Amino acid sequence: MKKILVIDDEEWLREMVQLALSQQGYEVVEAPNGATGVEVARKQLPDLILCDVNMDKMDGYLTLSSLRNEPATASIPFILMTGLADHAGMRHGMELGADDYLPKPFAIAALYAAVEARLKKVQTVRQEAEKKLADLRDNISLMLPHELRTPLNGILAYGEMLATDAASLPASEIAEMGQVICDSGKRLERLIENFLIYAQLELLGTDPQKVNALRKKQTTGPAKLIEKHAREQAHLARRPDDLVLDVTDQPVPISEDYLGKIVDELTQNAFKFSSDDTTVRVTLSALPNAVALSITDQGRGFSTEHITKVGAYMQFDRKMQEQQGLGLGLSIARRLTELHGGTLAIQSDHGASTTVTVKLPKPAAS
Repeated sequence: MKKILVIDDEEWLREMVQLALSQQGYEVVEAPNGATGVEVARKQLPDLILCDVNMDKMDGYLTLSSLRNEPATASIPFILMTGLADHAGMRHGMELGADDYLPKPFAIAALYAAVEARLKKVQTVRQEAEKKLADLRDNISLMLPHELRTPLNGILAYGEMLATDAASLPASEIAEMGQVICDSGKRLERLIENFLIYAQLELLGTDPQKVNALRKKQTTGPAKLIEKHAREQAHLARRPDDLVLDVTDQPVPISEDYLGKIVDELTQNAFKFSSDDTTVRVTLSALPNAVALSITDQGRGFSTEHITKVGAYMQFDRKMQEQQGLGLGLSIARRLTELHGGTLAIQSDHGASTTVTVKLPKPAAS
């Protein structure tokens, strides 16, 4: 049984709403003012809150703000009830996190429709989240064990050889084994780091307040940062001369850390899936309403079918190609882009080239 909290300083209205919703099978709890309503919400964690706007001492906006600032109550659907549903008030309520408005006086049918719509939306969101988690769990169970074991096997095998036969091995072979162990350790470190980042981003995306705070970040001078990260990836790929930079310095609505992460993942993929002595071009340009970061390589490209299936822990043509698909790194870049209100698009000519373009909305003028 769904529990609904009704906060209103008019007793007759609370009783009317309580009677109407009870007839529909809902459990209804009441609060005569905002302060009491906040306490009841904290203790009982209702599935939905109906709250009057105009109340003494603590009005509906303050009640909403208080509940949205607490993790336990932040995601509870909240409908404001008011006899003064003007545009300014509605906009203010929505900015605070209200899910809907119910103008007073309202018919019982309108009450039912508003309540059912909010609860249905919550159920839909929950089902989508559960499906995503189930898909992620399935992909992890299939892909992660292999990806962990591959570098780990290299570390263990060469470590054992060094532990048992170091005295009989020439210095050059010891150095080579040490390099393999080092490279395998870095691969393992990056895999674990990306796994944790991806999980954190999925959780962050469920919190509207954190997403709003994220979108207020800005990198005012991205050119040097983009160049630094792109050159680091070119150096790691042992292809510094293949990098071509065309970066226009302009504000980008994303933090330096997250912008650097996007550049790292996309340029690393570009070098990974292209051959030596072919160019990897990194550009940052201004569009009418957006800033575009593009990375183009002259590699084997991807088919339309593969592009539509890109996602975390996805691998393509594993039997034919030594490298595995775009997978987790691209998923992180895409998720970061979406959380900042942007889009990530892939354009590829199979067997020829691939361009990944991140578009972020231009920062609002201050």
